[in-house]
Amino acid sequence: MGMLADYELTEPHEPSCMKDLFDLTGKVALVTGASRGIGESAARLLAANGAHVIVSSRRAESCQQVAEEIVGDGGSAEVLPCHIGDLDQIDSCMAEIETKHGRLDVLVNNAATNPYFGHILDTDIGAFQKTVDVNIRGYFFASIAGGKLMRKNNGGSIINTASVNAIQPGPGQAIYSITKAAVVNMTKAFARECATDNIRCNALLPGLTKTRFASALFDDEKTHRMLMQKIPMQRHAEPDEMAGTILYLASNASSYTTGECIVVDGGLTL
Repeated sequence: MGMLADYELTEPHEPSCMKDLFDLTGKVALVTGASRGIGESAARLLAANGAHVIVSSRRAESCQQVAEEIVGDGGSAEVLPCHIGDLDQIDSCMAEIETKHGRLDVLVNNAATNPYFGHILDTDIGAFQKTVDVNIRGYFFASIAGGKLMRKNNGGSIINTASVNAIQPGPGQAIYSITKAAVVNMTKAFARECATDNIRCNALLPGLTKTRFASALFDDEKTHRMLMQKIPMQRHAEPDEMAGTILYLASNASSYTTGECIVVDGGLTL
């Protein structure tokens, strides 16, 4: 036994702070596109870990059930409609948050659009502009407005929902893929410039996830079959399987993580 005999063996000690890494008690979190899909799952999980969640999408009525169920489960939530393709609505949303709460600790930029599914050469200006306005301009100016609120309160966490299409353009999804690639670089730009303000910025890159938003990929049998053949886990994800990464990025568990783009895709991009 040698030197080991000189030491008394004890049970491993877990510092009490380790138990609080994912605790968001006292934090205010805004989740856009939270009426369904990944946004809804993220809102529910953040609330379950103590955050007051502002459930947001274009229409208040579509968010009401999510907020009511969060409160019914013992969480804290409210509804605040905002179309992030509209800069005036972004400013109004952030002003209301500041007036009511005086702070914003977590911003989940999740609302997105993908109005066109088809060959890149047939992309029209309307679909192009709408996709850019929401997925790039909306994320950018929501991050600016949210970041300014965070800076006033000594920091926070911005989390962008991008896509594996940022790495490998999806078939029939050219402009959507291009905007998601922009989100990846945007994430890194905000992370670099806002780090000294104690604002972290990271991104989630989901793979094939069963949501209404991704219904075109499930409805097109040929595309769905092709994607399934490429996924080592041989299945699609459920929205709840994306929410855990958002919780990690929102919490102190990721306190030294910024500028990262975390791929959650069942191995699709391996």
